[in-house]
Amino acid sequence: MGDTEQTSTLAEAADAFLTHLPPEERANVQAEVLKFVRWLGSSRRVQDVSPVDVASYGEQITQSAAKPLRAFLTYIRKKSSSKIALAPHLRAKKTSSRTVAVWQSGHQRQVTLTAEGYAKLESELANLRSQRAKVIEDIQIAAADKDFRENAPLAAAREQKSHLEGRIKEIESILNQAKIMGEGRDTTTAKLGDTTVLHESSSGKEFSYTLVDPREANPVKGRLSVASPLGKAILGKQIGQTIEVAAPAGSFCCRIESIVALSTEQKEK
Repeated sequence: MGDTEQTSTLAEAADAFLTHLPPEERANVQAEVLKFVRWLGSSRRVQDVSPVDVASYGEQITQSAAKPLRAFLTYIRKKSSSKIALAPHLRAKKTSSRTVAVWQSGHQRQVTLTAEGYAKLESELANLRSQRAKVIEDIQIAAADKDFRENAPLAAAREQKSHLEGRIKEIESILNQAKIMGEGRDTTTAKLGDTTVLHESSSGKEFSYTLVDPREANPVKGRLSVASPLGKAILGKQIGQTIEVAAPAGSFCCRIESIVALSTEQKEK
Protein backbone atom coordinates (compact mmCIF):
# COMPACT_ATOMS: atom_id res chain seq x y z
CA MET A 1 0.00 0.00 0.00
CA GLY A 2 3.02 2.25 0.64
CA ASP A 3 2.62 5.98 0.25
CA THR A 4 -0.95 5.62 -0.97
CA GLU A 5 -2.03 4.37 2.45
CA GLN A 6 -2.86 7.84 3.71
CA THR A 7 -5.55 8.26 1.06
CA SER A 8 -6.81 4.67 1.25
CA THR A 9 -10.27 3.95 2.59
CA LEU A 10 -10.92 1.57 5.45
CA ALA A 11 -12.52 -0.87 3.00
CA GLU A 12 -9.35 -0.89 0.87
CA ALA A 13 -7.15 -1.30 3.94
CA ALA A 14 -9.28 -4.18 5.21
CA ASP A 15 -9.13 -5.90 1.82
CA ALA A 16 -5.33 -5.60 1.76
CA PHE A 17 -5.04 -6.87 5.34
CA LEU A 18 -7.29 -9.88 4.76
CA THR A 19 -5.60 -10.75 1.45
CA HIS A 20 -2.17 -11.07 3.07
CA LEU A 21 -3.45 -13.57 5.67
CA PRO A 22 -3.41 -17.36 5.23
CA PRO A 23 -6.89 -18.68 4.22
CA GLU A 24 -7.52 -20.40 7.56
CA GLU A 25 -6.63 -17.30 9.58
CA ARG A 26 -8.59 -15.03 7.22
CA ALA A 27 -11.76 -17.04 7.79
CA ASN A 28 -11.44 -16.54 11.55
CA VAL A 29 -10.96 -12.76 11.53
CA GLN A 30 -12.82 -11.53 8.44
CA ALA A 31 -16.23 -11.10 10.09
CA GLU A 32 -14.90 -8.95 12.94
CA VAL A 33 -12.71 -6.78 10.70
CA LEU A 34 -15.53 -6.08 8.23
CA LYS A 35 -17.97 -5.33 11.05
CA PHE A 36 -15.47 -2.81 12.45
CA VAL A 37 -15.01 -1.19 9.04
CA ARG A 38 -18.76 -0.90 8.45
CA TRP A 39 -19.22 0.71 11.86
CA LEU A 40 -16.59 3.38 11.19
CA GLY A 41 -17.61 3.83 7.54
CA SER A 42 -16.20 1.80 4.65
CA SER A 43 -15.41 4.87 2.54
CA ARG A 44 -13.71 6.72 5.38
CA ARG A 45 -10.00 7.46 4.92
CA VAL A 46 -7.62 5.53 7.15
CA GLN A 47 -5.86 8.71 8.28
CA ASP A 48 -9.17 10.15 9.54
CA VAL A 49 -9.73 7.40 12.13
CA SER A 50 -9.09 8.75 15.63
CA PRO A 51 -8.31 7.11 18.99
CA VAL A 52 -11.78 8.20 20.19
CA ASP A 53 -13.40 6.23 17.34
CA VAL A 54 -11.42 3.12 18.21
CA ALA A 55 -11.99 3.43 21.96
CA SER A 56 -15.75 3.89 21.48
CA TYR A 57 -15.96 0.76 19.36
CA GLY A 58 -13.99 -1.15 22.00
CA GLU A 59 -16.72 -0.43 24.56
CA GLN A 60 -19.11 -2.59 22.52
CA ILE A 61 -17.06 -5.73 21.90
CA THR A 62 -15.52 -8.59 23.85
CA GLN A 63 -11.86 -9.50 24.28
CA SER A 64 -12.07 -12.26 21.66
CA ALA A 65 -13.37 -9.81 19.05
CA ALA A 66 -10.65 -7.28 19.91
CA LYS A 67 -7.71 -9.54 19.04
CA PRO A 68 -8.14 -9.56 15.22
CA LEU A 69 -8.97 -5.85 15.25
CA ARG A 70 -5.72 -5.01 17.04
CA ALA A 71 -3.89 -7.00 14.38
CA PHE A 72 -5.68 -4.99 11.70
CA LEU A 73 -4.88 -1.66 13.37
CA THR A 74 -1.24 -2.70 13.81
CA TYR A 75 -1.11 -3.61 10.11
CA ILE A 76 -2.45 -0.16 9.20
CA ARG A 77 0.18 1.48 11.40
CA LYS A 78 3.03 -0.47 9.78
CA LYS A 79 1.83 0.17 6.25
CA SER A 80 1.23 3.90 6.64
CA SER A 81 3.12 6.98 7.71
CA SER A 82 0.55 7.75 10.40
CA LYS A 83 2.02 8.97 13.66
CA ILE A 84 -0.87 7.57 15.69
CA ALA A 85 -0.85 3.98 16.95
CA LEU A 86 -4.54 3.09 17.19
CA ALA A 87 -4.27 -0.51 18.44
CA PRO A 88 -3.52 0.46 22.10
CA HIS A 89 -6.79 2.43 22.22
CA LEU A 90 -8.91 -0.66 21.53
CA ARG A 91 -9.77 -1.81 25.03
CA ALA A 92 -12.63 -4.27 24.88
CA LYS A 93 -15.03 -4.81 27.73
CA LYS A 94 -14.21 -7.74 29.99
CA THR A 95 -16.68 -10.57 30.17
CA SER A 96 -16.95 -13.55 32.49
CA SER A 97 -19.15 -16.58 32.93
CA ARG A 98 -20.99 -14.62 35.60
CA THR A 99 -21.65 -11.78 33.15
CA VAL A 100 -22.95 -14.22 30.53
CA ALA A 101 -25.22 -15.81 33.13
CA VAL A 102 -26.62 -12.38 33.98
CA TRP A 103 -27.40 -11.70 30.33
CA GLN A 104 -29.06 -15.06 29.87
CA SER A 105 -31.15 -14.77 33.01
CA GLY A 106 -32.50 -11.39 31.90
CA HIS A 107 -31.54 -9.61 35.12
CA GLN A 108 -29.06 -7.15 33.65
CA ARG A 109 -29.15 -3.43 34.39
CA GLN A 110 -31.93 -1.65 32.55
CA VAL A 111 -30.77 -0.02 29.32
CA THR A 112 -32.04 3.38 28.19
CA LEU A 113 -32.08 3.75 24.40
CA THR A 114 -33.16 6.34 21.90
CA ALA A 115 -36.11 5.38 19.69
CA GLU A 116 -33.67 5.18 16.77
CA GLY A 117 -31.36 2.87 18.71
CA TYR A 118 -34.27 0.63 19.67
CA ALA A 119 -35.42 0.42 16.04
CA LYS A 120 -31.91 -0.45 14.85
CA LEU A 121 -31.71 -3.32 17.33
CA GLU A 122 -35.08 -4.60 16.15
CA SER A 123 -33.84 -4.47 12.56
CA GLU A 124 -30.60 -6.26 13.48
CA LEU A 125 -32.56 -8.93 15.34
CA ALA A 126 -34.77 -9.60 12.30
CA ASN A 127 -31.68 -9.84 10.08
CA LEU A 128 -29.93 -12.23 12.48
CA ARG A 129 -32.98 -14.48 12.66
CA SER A 130 -33.01 -14.61 8.86
CA GLN A 131 -29.31 -15.52 8.85
CA ARG A 132 -29.96 -18.22 11.44
CA ALA A 133 -32.52 -19.90 9.18
CA LYS A 134 -29.94 -19.95 6.35
CA VAL A 135 -27.22 -21.35 8.63
CA ILE A 136 -29.52 -24.11 9.86
CA GLU A 137 -30.07 -25.06 6.22
CA ASP A 138 -26.29 -25.04 5.64
CA ILE A 139 -25.80 -27.33 8.65
CA GLN A 140 -28.34 -29.79 7.29
CA ILE A 141 -26.62 -29.83 3.90
CA ALA A 142 -23.13 -30.21 5.42
CA ALA A 143 -24.36 -32.92 7.79
CA ALA A 144 -25.35 -35.02 4.78
CA ASP A 145 -21.64 -35.79 4.47
CA LYS A 146 -21.28 -38.64 6.95
CA ASP A 147 -17.53 -38.10 7.41
CA PHE A 148 -17.72 -35.75 10.40
CA ARG A 149 -13.99 -36.02 11.17
CA GLU A 150 -12.90 -33.58 8.45
CA ASN A 151 -16.16 -31.83 7.66
CA ALA A 152 -14.96 -28.20 7.65
CA PRO A 153 -18.22 -26.72 6.24
CA LEU A 154 -20.21 -28.36 9.03
CA ALA A 155 -17.84 -27.06 11.73
CA ALA A 156 -17.92 -23.54 10.25
CA ALA A 157 -21.72 -23.52 10.00
CA ARG A 158 -22.09 -24.70 13.58
CA GLU A 159 -19.67 -22.03 14.82
CA GLN A 160 -21.54 -19.33 12.91
CA LYS A 161 -24.84 -20.54 14.35
CA SER A 162 -23.35 -20.35 17.85
CA HIS A 163 -22.31 -16.72 17.29
CA LEU A 164 -25.73 -15.84 15.86
CA GLU A 165 -27.57 -17.47 18.77
CA GLY A 166 -25.47 -15.54 21.28
CA ARG A 167 -26.11 -12.18 19.63
CA ILE A 168 -29.81 -12.95 19.17
CA LYS A 169 -30.21 -13.74 22.88
CA GLU A 170 -28.30 -10.59 23.82
CA ILE A 171 -30.48 -8.33 21.65
CA GLU A 172 -33.70 -10.00 22.80
CA SER A 173 -32.65 -9.45 26.40
CA ILE A 174 -31.78 -5.79 25.75
CA LEU A 175 -35.08 -5.11 24.00
CA ASN A 176 -37.05 -6.79 26.77
CA GLN A 177 -35.37 -4.64 29.41
CA ALA A 178 -34.89 -1.42 27.41
CA LYS A 179 -36.52 1.86 28.27
CA ILE A 180 -36.98 4.40 25.48
CA MET A 181 -36.02 7.96 26.34
CA GLY A 182 -38.91 10.30 27.05
CA GLU A 183 -39.35 13.97 26.27
CA GLY A 184 -40.28 17.10 28.23
CA ARG A 185 -37.37 16.63 30.60
CA ASP A 186 -35.37 19.19 32.49
CA THR A 187 -32.49 20.52 30.36
CA THR A 188 -30.58 22.47 32.98
CA THR A 189 -28.18 19.53 33.35
CA ALA A 190 -26.88 17.12 30.71
CA LYS A 191 -28.49 13.67 30.85
CA LEU A 192 -28.62 10.51 28.76
CA GLY A 193 -30.32 11.34 25.45
CA ASP A 194 -29.54 15.07 25.57
CA THR A 195 -27.59 16.82 22.83
CA THR A 196 -24.95 19.22 24.10
CA VAL A 197 -23.18 21.95 22.13
CA LEU A 198 -19.59 22.38 23.31
CA HIS A 199 -17.16 25.26 22.75
CA GLU A 200 -13.54 24.07 22.61
CA SER A 201 -11.41 26.65 24.43
CA SER A 202 -8.11 26.40 22.55
CA SER A 203 -9.46 26.26 18.98
CA GLY A 204 -12.66 28.24 19.48
CA LYS A 205 -14.61 25.59 17.53
CA GLU A 206 -18.06 24.35 18.47
CA PHE A 207 -19.25 20.77 18.15
CA SER A 208 -22.20 18.79 19.45
CA TYR A 209 -22.71 15.31 20.82
CA THR A 210 -25.76 13.32 21.84
CA LEU A 211 -25.18 11.35 25.04
CA VAL A 212 -26.16 7.73 24.52
CA ASP A 213 -25.79 4.27 26.05
CA PRO A 214 -22.47 2.61 25.05
CA ARG A 215 -24.43 0.23 22.79
CA GLU A 216 -25.49 3.16 20.59
CA ALA A 217 -22.18 5.01 20.59
CA ASN A 218 -20.83 6.28 17.27
CA PRO A 219 -18.70 9.45 17.55
CA VAL A 220 -18.58 9.70 13.76
CA LYS A 221 -22.33 10.40 13.83
CA GLY A 222 -22.14 12.53 16.97
CA ARG A 223 -23.42 9.81 19.31
CA LEU A 224 -21.18 9.84 22.37
CA SER A 225 -21.08 7.04 24.95
CA VAL A 226 -21.72 8.17 28.53
CA ALA A 227 -18.98 5.69 29.49
CA SER A 228 -16.32 7.52 27.44
CA PRO A 229 -14.04 10.12 29.08
CA LEU A 230 -15.79 13.03 27.34
CA GLY A 231 -19.25 11.56 27.96
CA LYS A 232 -18.52 11.14 31.67
CA ALA A 233 -17.25 14.73 31.86
CA ILE A 234 -20.41 16.14 30.23
CA LEU A 235 -22.94 14.03 32.14
CA GLY A 236 -24.57 15.95 35.00
CA LYS A 237 -22.98 19.29 34.07
CA GLN A 238 -24.92 22.52 33.45
CA ILE A 239 -24.97 25.15 30.71
CA GLY A 240 -22.04 27.52 31.10
CA GLN A 241 -19.84 25.07 32.98
CA THR A 242 -16.32 24.36 31.72
CA ILE A 243 -15.13 20.76 31.71
CA GLU A 244 -11.62 19.37 31.40
CA VAL A 245 -11.09 16.10 29.57
CA ALA A 246 -7.97 13.95 29.55
CA ALA A 247 -7.20 12.70 26.02
CA PRO A 248 -4.29 10.67 24.56
CA ALA A 249 -2.90 13.83 22.96
CA GLY A 250 -3.28 15.86 26.17
CA SER A 251 -6.05 17.47 28.20
CA PHE A 252 -8.46 19.96 26.65
CA CYS A 253 -11.22 22.21 28.01
CA CYS A 254 -14.74 22.80 26.72
CA ARG A 255 -17.62 25.01 27.81
CA ILE A 256 -21.19 23.70 27.60
CA GLU A 257 -23.06 26.20 25.43
CA SER A 258 -26.48 24.53 25.31
CA ILE A 259 -28.38 21.37 26.22
CA VAL A 260 -31.26 20.10 24.10
CA ALA A 261 -33.52 17.18 25.07
CA LEU A 262 -34.58 14.62 22.49
CA SER A 263 -37.75 15.85 20.77
CA THR A 264 -40.69 13.87 19.48
CA GLU A 265 -39.61 14.60 15.88
CA GLN A 266 -36.10 13.27 16.54
CA LYS A 267 -37.46 10.09 18.11
CA GLU A 268 -39.67 9.36 15.11
CA LYS A 269 -36.92 9.68 12.52
